[in-house]
Amino acid sequence: MSRLGGTTLGENSLFGMGNPLLDISAVVDKDFLDKYGLKPNDQILAEDKHKALFEEITKKNKVEYHAGGSTQNSMKIAQWMIQKPHKVATFFGCIGTDHFGEILKQKAEEAHVDAHYYEQSEEPTGTCAACITGDNRSLVANLAAANCYKKEKHLDLDGNWELVQKAKVYYIAGFFLTVSPESILKVAKHASENNKIFCMNLSAPFISQFFKEPLMKVMPYVDILFGNETEAATFADGQGFETGDIAEIARKAQDLPKVNKARQRIVVFTQGKDDTAATIDTGERATMFPVLDIDQNDIVDTNGAGDAFVGGFLSELVREKPLEECIRAGHYAANVIIRRAGCTFPEKPDFH
Repeated sequence: MSRLGGTTLGENSLFGMGNPLLDISAVVDKDFLDKYGLKPNDQILAEDKHKALFEEITKKNKVEYHAGGSTQNSMKIAQWMIQKPHKVATFFGCIGTDHFGEILKQKAEEAHVDAHYYEQSEEPTGTCAACITGDNRSLVANLAAANCYKKEKHLDLDGNWELVQKAKVYYIAGFFLTVSPESILKVAKHASENNKIFCMNLSAPFISQFFKEPLMKVMPYVDILFGNETEAATFADGQGFETGDIAEIARKAQDLPKVNKARQRIVVFTQGKDDTAATIDTGERATMFPVLDIDQNDIVDTNGAGDAFVGGFLSELVREKPLEECIRAGHYAANVIIRRAGCTFPEKPDFH
C-alpha cells in the first residue's frame, strides 16, 4: 500500500463493471457511413444491417485493435494515473472463450487492472467498430458476449462480491443498463448503504431515450453523475427540464431524488473543448472549469476523451482529493488521450 495525499490506497479500492469490447478502428469514407446508415459522430448498438460492417472494416488496410469498452477504458486510465500500487482498479464484465477474449485479458494485465471476467462460450467477445472520418468517430458496438453478463453466475459469487465490498468508489457507464440493470442496482445499493461513492455515466443519448426506466431506478443511488453536452441535453428532454443551459441541467439533475442524504449528488458535464460544468456547491448554477488548451492539429482521436476524463477524475477521487483536483486530473487525462489513436497512453503520466 502506498500513502498518497494522506489516503492509503489498497488493491481493489476502485470498482468498475461494464461491457468489455475489443475496439476495431479504421479510417473510412462517407460512402462507408452511408452504406450502413451511420452518422459521422455517434454511438449505437449494432443491428442486423451492421453485421457485414465488422467484416468489411477488418479488411481495411490500416486496422487497429485496442482493448476497449467505456468502463474498462476508464479503469485502465485511472490505474495508469495512479501507477502504484497495481490493481487499485477492479473490472467485471463478460467475454467469450476466444482469441479476442484472450487479447482483452492480456491488455487488462498489461494495464495492471484486476479484471475478473465472466467467461462463456455461447457468444464471441464483444467488439466495437470505430469508423473514423476526419475528426469524427462513429461507433458501432456489437455487444455479443458483453451482453451475456449474469449477476447470479458472477457478481453474486462470494469471491467476486468480496472484491465489490473492498472498494470505496464505484463506477459504471450507462451502457451497462442495456445488459444487467439488476447487477448495477446491487452494487449501487451496497455503496449507498455503506456511505461509499457510486458514480454513473449517461454514456450516450440512446440510454436516456430508450433505457430511461432502468436509468431512473439507479439514479437515486448516484453520487456522481457524468455526461457530455449531447447526453445532458437528451437527458434534460426526457426529464422535462425545459432548459438547454448545461449549467442549469446539471443543477436540476443534482436535485433529483437521492437515497443517501449524507452525500450531495455531484453532476459533471463535459463539453469537448468547451468548459466542463460541475455542481460543486449549493449555489444556483454549476461552476465552469476550462479545459486544457490544445492545438487542433495535435488532436488525433477524440474517441476515448470522455472515458479518459472519467478515469483521471476517479484516480483522484479514490485518493479523496477535492473535486477541483478530480476535474483537473480528468482534463489532463483527456488531453493526453486525444493526442493518440485509440484509448492508449504513454508509459507514465506527467500530472502534478
